[in-house]
Amino acid sequence: MASIVDVARDAGVSSSTVSYVLSGKRSISAETRRRVEASIRKLGYHPHAGARALASSRTNVLALATPLRTDVHVPVMMRFVASVVTCARKYDNDVLLLTNDEGPAGLRRVMNSAMADALLVMDIEADDPRIPVVQALSRPAVLIGVPDDPAGLSCVDLDFAAAAKRCVNHLADLGHERVALIGPSPTVHERGTNFVGRFLGGFTAAARERGLHATNLPCAPTYDAVHDCLDELFTAQPELTGLVVHNEAALGTILSGLQHRDKRIPEDISVVAVGPDDLATNWSVPLTTVPLPSDDVGRIAVDMVMSQLDGTSSPEIRLLSPQLNVGRSTAQRT
Repeated sequence: MASIVDVARDAGVSSSTVSYVLSGKRSISAETRRRVEASIRKLGYHPHAGARALASSRTNVLALATPLRTDVHVPVMMRFVASVVTCARKYDNDVLLLTNDEGPAGLRRVMNSAMADALLVMDIEADDPRIPVVQALSRPAVLIGVPDDPAGLSCVDLDFAAAAKRCVNHLADLGHERVALIGPSPTVHERGTNFVGRFLGGFTAAARERGLHATNLPCAPTYDAVHDCLDELFTAQPELTGLVVHNEAALGTILSGLQHRDKRIPEDISVVAVGPDDLATNWSVPLTTVPLPSDDVGRIAVDMVMSQLDGTSSPEIRLLSPQLNVGRSTAQRT
């Protein structure tokens, strides 16, 4: 790997001149700059992140903590990651992905090493052990998600409580009196993932407000787990007519399981799904959906953290209003 000394030797200048070309801290003649830049391209030189930080006080790198935990639905998570990366490029920033579930230690390791200017954190838990570290680092940071105590933090997410209420109210408006929620895997519930609790809270509150008989079941995204979940659901509520699915990984198996039980959609059971914006068109019956606004969430998170880097923002919480797109999977209860 080429060093700054190699670049200086090839360009016929001193190492400090190469450093000044990279940092822009001193005026360098156009001819010298061209020679140095040509040598950088020729040798494939990349400044060390720590050295570049010392030279310019910026690495132009954002760290994104997105741990690949048990039962995390990676395809959906990567939509948020792609949105963050795309928006960061518009600011001429790269993104360092932290996918190991290191918890607080991982955040300290990266942010104390001058590898990144700012931090974005995903998969937020209700009482997330990483939050005290984010607060103690005193570095620009944005959470994609909202902990139970967000005081002094900047957060952005879909308003999951409102999203659940939209689902329930849609079914209630169609005359459904018995509804159920199939939520994420039990392991996701057990670790206190915040969006899950917010969605369940919104579902329960809306069902109570509308006087509906409601059931909630977490479900692992496996064939056997979905089979058992549906058996339990229809045993407990044989007259169930409205179903909300907040489990993208299990959705296909759930729809297949309903078909095998001779539950026609929407004639026998209406289904509302929460998931990516193209979810509705992937099935034989176009689904009624509440889309996950991954593009907007990622873009806003980067905008917020860049504003912090520029010193032009204060802590804020932004919850995006949910949309409900009506497909052919829900119908009036007759």
